[in-house]
This record gives sequence, C-alpha cells and structure tokens, in this order.
Amino acid sequence: MANILSLTSHVVHGHVGGQASGPAWQAMGHEGWHLPTVLFSNHPGHGGHGGGPVAVGLQNQLLDGLMARDFLAGCGALHTGYLGQAGSVDVALRAMDGIEGLVLCDPVLGDAAFGDAGQLYVAEELAEAMRDRLVPRADLVTPNRFELAWLTGREIVDLDGAVAAARALRVMGPGMVVCTSAARTDGWLCNIAVGPEHIHLVRVPFEADPNLVPKGTGDAFAAILLGHYLNHNNIAAALAWASAALHGLIKASIDLGLDELAMVAGRDQITAPERMFPVERLD
Repeated sequence: MANILSLTSHVVHGHVGGQASGPAWQAMGHEGWHLPTVLFSNHPGHGGHGGGPVAVGLQNQLLDGLMARDFLAGCGALHTGYLGQAGSVDVALRAMDGIEGLVLCDPVLGDAAFGDAGQLYVAEELAEAMRDRLVPRADLVTPNRFELAWLTGREIVDLDGAVAAARALRVMGPGMVVCTSAARTDGWLCNIAVGPEHIHLVRVPFEADPNLVPKGTGDAFAAILLGHYLNHNNIAAALAWASAALHGLIKASIDLGLDELAMVAGRDQITAPERMFPVERLD
C-alpha cells in the first residue's frame, strides 16, 4: 500500500478528477490524499457547472498543514491532474520538494477526436506553466494524443509520430511517457509507453461513437496506471492493467447507460478486468 498525494479537481456529482482517482486507488489498496484544485458541482461537459478554483493561498495552507506534521514523509507518490489555474503549478512544485516518491503528472490540457485538430480547454498560461515547469520534473507523464502534440509542438498523425513525440517529451525531463489514444489502427486504439529502455504498445477496441464514452476516462486511466505501477514497478504491466481496466469500466458504463464512469458498479474491473490485451514491443 502507498500513500498518494493528489492535486486535482473535486466534483460533487460524478466520477472525474479526485472522484475517479480516489475509488481506483482504494480498490488497489492505496490511500489517496486529495488536495482539491477546483471545486465543481459536476463535470463542465454536462452543459455548465457551479463552483470554481480553490484559492491558491488555501491550497498552500492545506499543503502547509501536511508538511508541518511531516505527513509527506510517508507519501509514496505525487499525482497531479486538473489544476485549473497557473498558480496551482507552484503548489505542485512545492509538494514535489516535500516528497521522495514517484511523481506522475497527468497534463490535463485538452483533447481532440480523431480527424479533429482539438483545442486547449485550460488557459494558455496554465498550459505553458505545466509544459515548462511541471512536466520536466515529473517521473511519469500521461498525456493524450492532443496533449502530447501540444506539449512537444509536433503534429501526430500516426503511431510512429506519437512515438517520436513521446521520445521528444522525454528529452524535456520525464523518464517515462504514456500516451493514451496515441493512434487508431484497424478499429483499435493504441496506448503507448515510452521509457528509457523500451517502447510498449497495448491496443484496445475503439468505441466508434464518442457520445457513448463516459466522462473521466483520462483521470481514471492515469490513476489506475499509477496504482498498478506502484504495485508492480513495471511500466509494461501497468500499461496493460490500466488499458484493460479502463476498457472494462467504459463497457460497464455504456451497458448501464451512464455518462459518468461506473467506478462503483464496475469497480471489479480495476483489479480484475474481464478482458486483458497483449503488450507489444515496438523497439
């Protein structure tokens, strides 16, 4: 079991941000310490939301409270997700200085469907701060295809381009890059892990109707990947487990007619996915 300090969003309704990562870590036997960066009533994709960012001063006070009691000495990993404002990058960097564990940065910046250029859904000031100051200090970064392209300034049109961009991102500092939905080939989505030694690929079935895919998939994938990596210390195994778990959660959500991930009803998929997918070596 590891204690994981997580700086990400909190929603009252639904399973995104900390409401996705927390249940996932608990299912895997880890403790999630959630420091909220924004407080929203729900995911904005529901047509609007209430709430807003947590003041940076309050975030620092919460972190100060943990540090004053030496709680971070028992922290095995730091996870950063949706930050909401550029000032939260400074809070995350302070947290990095206070722990000795693994740092996973999930650069929640934007998204794009295949064939769509996509766009940032955070302020450019925040995106640049994450690219220039947070990503380089992370051990593991988990962008989607759009985020990987934006962070590296590269166009990604196929799997080779995604691998090249992931390698370029590693040059910026992080030891491992895991890109979700890096490419689509013959009805399959490709998730890749590019590390210092090898490149691994896991293909999962592509859901043709994006309207059926529930919210929170990126948050859940990053959390499950981190949890399994802490359990196995093997990025290929973590990629396989996270890919299978997310596929199972999406299927469970669609079967139940949910537009949020079935983190409760489908919780068995996190640790015992009904379908595993082979890991391929690309190097």
